[in-house]
Amino acid sequence: MRSGIPERQTHDYARHGVTTLFAALEVATGTVTDACYPRHRHQEFLRFLKKAAAAYPSTELHVICDNYAAHKHAAVRAWLATNPRITLHFTPAGCSWRNLVECFFSIITRQAIRRGSDTSVRQLTATIGAFIDHWNDHPRPFAWTKNADEILGKIHRAKTKTNALTDH
Repeated sequence: MRSGIPERQTHDYARHGVTTLFAALEVATGTVTDACYPRHRHQEFLRFLKKAAAAYPSTELHVICDNYAAHKHAAVRAWLATNPRITLHFTPAGCSWRNLVECFFSIITRQAIRRGSDTSVRQLTATIGAFIDHWNDHPRPFAWTKNADEILGKIHRAKTKTNALTDH
């Protein structure tokens, strides 16, 4: 692919199914706890929360989530009420970049999933699992490259620019 040329699929491209990847990133080490499920409902999210809780027993867990409805379902809230060591935090709309696991999702997309030739969901989940296993053999924590003042300044400049464009 040359720079500036849009990505294309061949005429015989066939999508062989999808999976939902849930992942928890331990920010101190870069280790990932993951699970692939066929759907993204509260039932699957709850199964994943239980898996993450079992991976870190007796540890206070803070889980950063987007505002997807499955993350706020009554069954999830009820389970959290009986497991007070686990706290969910929700990113504001449009701010997924604040969640470091999104950096990991970007990496796995670029390095393992995009332009893949998996012929089944089973093969896709195996590809994802192999990538994460390799990642966890050599984990690397993510580090912000800008300090809080630089980030907040950029947000302020973007808001000012957006407001100036909408005022006309």
